[in-house]
Amino acid sequence: MARERFVFISHCGRDTWVARQIAREVAACGAQPFLDEAHIQVGEDFEEQLRTWLERAHELLVYLTPWALERPYIWIEMGVAFFRGIPVVAVLHGLTAADLQSRPEIPVLLKRRDLIEINELDTYLRQLKARVERGIMEGGGFDHAKG
Repeated sequence: MARERFVFISHCGRDTWVARQIAREVAACGAQPFLDEAHIQVGEDFEEQLRTWLERAHELLVYLTPWALERPYIWIEMGVAFFRGIPVVAVLHGLTAADLQSRPEIPVLLKRRDLIEINELDTYLRQLKARVERGIMEGGGFDHAKG
């Protein structure tokens, strides 16, 4: 029996409304989105819950805005995903891939990831739906040949 595919959605608090819309679209693709504000209860150990959900995630979608780049949790979540070897897809809003690539303070681990602008989100969602339908659950890997 196939396990559910978990997509951890990393975002800063200022972008919560957009992150909710992305989570709704991820769920429509058949995957289980994780949003801290929806899955972590008041009073729970925030960091422990993040760690638990990041351990379960098959992929990380990070919503990057100019102000999100300043948030430490964004970088921590990307670092965990990097060390786990799960795919990281950065959805850009208010900056471009060229903007990120030209900034020396941005780690190579982000510069080498799939960077898409918000208006390209449908492409990611189509690919996610295909992964869910194919049942690619182990390891979280992308099959770039098949989308």
